[in-house]
Amino acid sequence: MWGVKDGAILSNDYDAAMQRRIAHLDMDAFYASVELLRYPELRGQPVVIAGRLHAAAREGEFARLKDYVGRGVATTATYEARALGVNSAMGLMKAARLAPDAILLPVDFDQYRRYSRLFKAAVAAIAPRMEDRGIDEIYIDLSELPDDSLTLARRLKAAVHAATGLTCSIGITPNKLLSKIASELDKPDGITVLTAEDVAIRVWPLAVRKLHGVGPRAGERLAAIGVTTIGQLAALSPSTLEDTFGARYGRWLFEAAHGRDDRLLVTYSEPKSISRETTFERDLHAVRDRQALSGLLVDLCTRVAEDLKRKGYCAKTIGVKLRYADFTVATRDHTVPVASRDAQEILRAARECLKRVKLDQRLRLLGVRTSALIREEDAARRPPESPLSLALFDD
Repeated sequence: MWGVKDGAILSNDYDAAMQRRIAHLDMDAFYASVELLRYPELRGQPVVIAGRLHAAAREGEFARLKDYVGRGVATTATYEARALGVNSAMGLMKAARLAPDAILLPVDFDQYRRYSRLFKAAVAAIAPRMEDRGIDEIYIDLSELPDDSLTLARRLKAAVHAATGLTCSIGITPNKLLSKIASELDKPDGITVLTAEDVAIRVWPLAVRKLHGVGPRAGERLAAIGVTTIGQLAALSPSTLEDTFGARYGRWLFEAAHGRDDRLLVTYSEPKSISRETTFERDLHAVRDRQALSGLLVDLCTRVAEDLKRKGYCAKTIGVKLRYADFTVATRDHTVPVASRDAQEILRAARECLKRVKLDQRLRLLGVRTSALIREEDAARRPPESPLSLALFDD
């Protein structure tokens, strides 16, 4: 990383960093856009995508948000719904007050994963050096490609659209931090190319929360000292930020505000954990709703086991996560003698974890997590898998 003292660059590494061309490609309202391919008659309407449980609809009609009753949250929404104030992770009851006539559709992760594979393959055919950041976004290193940035962005967008019928937005800058910001500046279906000289004009006027790495708490602390924009943050000295936020985070804030980021693309990484969780439509009690919770636990363990098999891993550590009615969270882990991907073994370990948590109040969420992952070929052979029982806490 280059050095900075009172805003002056101290290393020639900065010039080399500025020669990089890193793109951030973000699919536009991805889940909602996939659904609009299936239901083209909904184009131009506010549509909200939520979980598997959603409002009932009469035959031949779509469910409306105003008819929803429960604790679900919005996974995503079309831009028409966003214009009405509906955002991802917003409670559906609140969203219904903002957009009562919005269409409500359930998620279909199989379809989203399929379209994710399609758009990433289309990009890889043009620019193979990619960092996968999730189902709907990637970083791409364009540094060694001969075409100019705008031409490459247009080629990538055309390839994605030809493969999927969907649009995306692309930001191209010298680094990952700026490219992530740039891809959001001209959404949807946009292209934004920024150089180091553009930071003061395009980036500094933005709210400080637009810096990915500045969360709600840091935003509040910055606002308390009069900093609400990235430009105001950039005007502070490194010593002021380090005194306020500590040496490491304070230094990062200073560098980020000036658009500096030397992180390389991670083109391959091993997962650290694989998990599944579910939020209940109503609070469930460990005793009175034992049968329902038993079924949910079995389902979660089965799905985690399937994820492990599909990705080729076994797990040494299995854990549970509980969120109580008062929103407090409890987690417990259990390490098994031999790494496993067997659903019965995962269920058995999850039960051991549940014996070590309080079960005297109602629950909002149940989750199962596996970690300390080992590749299947490196794990010891396990006995044949056995069917799962429906007991929640007892073997």
